[in-house]
Amino acid sequence: MVTLSPDASADTFAPRNFDPLLSSLDELLVDPSCKSVVITGTGKFFSAGGNIDDFSNGIETGEIGERVQEMTDKLHPLLLRMRTSKTIFVCAINGSAAGGGLGLALASDYRVCVHQAKLASAFFRLGLSPDGGMTWLLPRLVGNQVAKRFLFNSEVWSGEKALAVGAVDELVDDGHLVERAVEVAREWGKWSVNSRRGTKQLLDASTSTFFETQLQFEQSLMVASAKTADFAEGVRSFKEKREPSFGDKEEE
Repeated sequence: MVTLSPDASADTFAPRNFDPLLSSLDELLVDPSCKSVVITGTGKFFSAGGNIDDFSNGIETGEIGERVQEMTDKLHPLLLRMRTSKTIFVCAINGSAAGGGLGLALASDYRVCVHQAKLASAFFRLGLSPDGGMTWLLPRLVGNQVAKRFLFNSEVWSGEKALAVGAVDELVDDGHLVERAVEVAREWGKWSVNSRRGTKQLLDASTSTFFETQLQFEQSLMVASAKTADFAEGVRSFKEKREPSFGDKEEE
């Protein structure tokens, strides 16, 4: 589990906070024994996104473009690795998630949220267009028009509203947040590498490809996974009426 400290939750994308987070997640992404990861924050924030004081200082010094470029140069590749990896990411939203911090939550495979959480884009009030993958991730969860209203109305969603529109997967009481997130991470992480990685990639591709192309993509991944030891184990366990025991490593 990766837990953002109180400082990192309130100021996630400052280099002193984001660089260690990035390093930790990168290590987990390449660890063949790591099947799933839970990300959560501390206190009243899950991740508040960019720091307004840093933005103000960057504007005054004329370095704001470089600072935003550096921040997104780190965040966006991480989000892409999360979406295309074999690792299951479960986000335990313990408090406010805004800006790029909300993008980090939306990029996860499953979101468990407390009732008192608040989801906000915050971009329009700053005169910005969205980043953090929000314009790609949010419409896939809630629909294009709901996402547009969220952004243009600068809406703030409670946990209940986020669940109602489909931005999060379930609501829990604060005391059960991490416990439930870990439970989902273990359940989703138990499947084979091929099932996890392939399904994530196929679902993301499905909204931007023709049906014929999607069928070809499905076929290529299924043929490849059918040749692995995990498939042989799945068939054996099915015939023997037991739960499968899949390996940790991805096969060539």
